[in-house]
Amino acid sequence: MTSNPDFEAKLARYADLLVRTGVNLPQGGKVRVNAPVEAASLARLVARAAYRAGAADVRVVYGDASLDLSLYEDGSDEAVDFLPEWVAEQSERLVADGYAFISLTGEDPTLLAGVDQGRVARRSKAMAAAMRNVSRATGGMEVNWTVAAMSTPAWARAVYPDLPEAEAVARLWDDIFAVCRADLPDPGAAWEGHLDRLERLTALLNERRFAALHLRSELGTDLTVGLADGHIWQGGAETAKTGVRGVPNLPTDEVFTAPHRERVDGVAVASKPLSVRGQLVEGIRVRFEVGRAVEISAEKGEDTLRRLIETDEGAARLGEIALVPASAPVAQRGTLFLNTLLDENAASHIALGRCYPTNVQNGENPEALIAAGGNDSLIHVDWMIGTPGTDVDGVREDGMREALMRGGEWVVG
Repeated sequence: MTSNPDFEAKLARYADLLVRTGVNLPQGGKVRVNAPVEAASLARLVARAAYRAGAADVRVVYGDASLDLSLYEDGSDEAVDFLPEWVAEQSERLVADGYAFISLTGEDPTLLAGVDQGRVARRSKAMAAAMRNVSRATGGMEVNWTVAAMSTPAWARAVYPDLPEAEAVARLWDDIFAVCRADLPDPGAAWEGHLDRLERLTALLNERRFAALHLRSELGTDLTVGLADGHIWQGGAETAKTGVRGVPNLPTDEVFTAPHRERVDGVAVASKPLSVRGQLVEGIRVRFEVGRAVEISAEKGEDTLRRLIETDEGAARLGEIALVPASAPVAQRGTLFLNTLLDENAASHIALGRCYPTNVQNGENPEALIAAGGNDSLIHVDWMIGTPGTDVDGVREDGMREALMRGGEWVVG
């Protein structure tokens, strides 16, 4: 990592942004930081920013994706299937104790491309099942959390393969700083203006009470997404049940809600590759009938996609529809980042699997969530279908339509 003073200043502002805007850590608050081993320098800055904000406790846990590779290549079947109970219990206890979560992501998007995808699927399903309570708690905003990017050599090489490693890492950092507004003198103030814009859009969509959305793109997407009864649009900042307002994703340019799991029909064609389970899935095309994926294909990684959709009954249905303008800062970089956090904020997208309970009225009640049409699953996987030519209409119960997006841009709000 360079010692350039300008870079160090931006990195410090970025760390402060994660603490003060991302989880908005209050005086006396507690925070858990999940980070790849390559992120030690950033994690230390996050810890300093948290303590300056008045944190009572900062816990940093480092992960090493290469250990996952070792497990899949050299571990026994028993090792792949084994997961100590205390792993989930520890996270559940942190949620119960009110810890906020800051997660740094920068994994190699193709790390597991050469391993047995059946083993990866088994491990992923076991982990998702073990962490179900934690996923529900964070998805229901019981505590604040934020996910943010960290430039790592492996990820940077994948994004910028023609650059020397050091230049690739620096270039990716420039991208991250720019889309997160950490390259500005006062990132927090810049975020407040942006969050206000997203809040106005969600208020408008919640007022309209559309029954469905119809999306069309030049790639072949022609998809009608019925919305859950009593659906709620969200975007930008969210207020946790602790009363603290934070931003779950940095960056974020989406507004999103819950589809009705049985009212999705038509074809969705991916506009970007999906990085999932350590490999890239490209050229995705899925046809839905009565909410379920009935025809599935991909030009690359189709086996991974199929195993993902076969995780459980809800994995073949949608849990999220999100609208993102084609002019969003991530899209303006003109780079395919091979990372869902960034790429999903460059294009409108849908998610297979679990919906967020906060996207449905009374969604914290599992029975009410299902009755409203919300979807449940062990997975929640976003994939991008928006393009610069995407049109989106809101459809009312009586069939009347209102243009929401034309040519990938908002025409309302």
